Amino acid sequence: MIDFALIADKLPSFLGATDGAPMMSTADGLLMTLELLALSLFFGLALSVPLALGRVSKNKWIARPVWLFTYVFRGTPMLVQLFIIYYGLSQFDWVRSSWAWEYLQSAYVCAIIAFTLNTSAYTSEIIAGQIRNTHWGEIEAAKAMGMSKWLMMRRIVVPSALRRALPAYSNEVIMMLQGTSIAGLVTLADLTGVARRIYADTYQAFEPFLVAGAFYLTLTVLFVWLFKRAEKRWLAFLGPRKA
Repeated sequence: MIDFALIADKLPSFLGATDGAPMMSTADGLLMTLELLALSLFFGLALSVPLALGRVSKNKWIARPVWLFTYVFRGTPMLVQLFIIYYGLSQFDWVRSSWAWEYLQSAYVCAIIAFTLNTSAYTSEIIAGQIRNTHWGEIEAAKAMGMSKWLMMRRIVVPSALRRALPAYSNEVIMMLQGTSIAGLVTLADLTGVARRIYADTYQAFEPFLVAGAFYLTLTVLFVWLFKRAEKRWLAFLGPRKA
């Protein structure tokens, strides 16, 4: 039997309540998950655009390092990447004695770094693929207008690629949302972290993880709806013409 009384009692914990404090009094649970997701997607997208330009570059000294970066981060589990950054780097004396140690000893910062690098690897490949698939007519029109290569990239190619990348990028956002659930393994109290804490307190695993799953499912439905709206607005020109 599902213990609905336990769910009702612990539900506020997923919304930032703790030790009798009201909901949203802390960043635990839902807010932590949304913070991790938003910051990693923001920095990841900002990093992925120049990486995508490097990925399609004809200069092998630019393209190959970017390929290696994306290959490594797409070819290894995000959990391993998070553990290497949070636990692994601390074993090096030069890291602990550097200015970066003030930030790298924080699980929150390490999670943001790991998630950012991971999503930037995937997103840069998505954008690079759309840059390669840019219609030749757009390129010819830009050249006919006398645009330089970089002006054409900035005004025509990259904006067009970003719009056409929306369907694939929406999948990456969903995967990152679910990927943030590993943050609880480095002491962060995201949705999964709160569920683990409730399980440790009550020895009941089904109810807290059921609630966490419901939150993730609700967020997934919301993001899918938002991206469908965005695609309908910015990709309308790719649809069939109405008679």
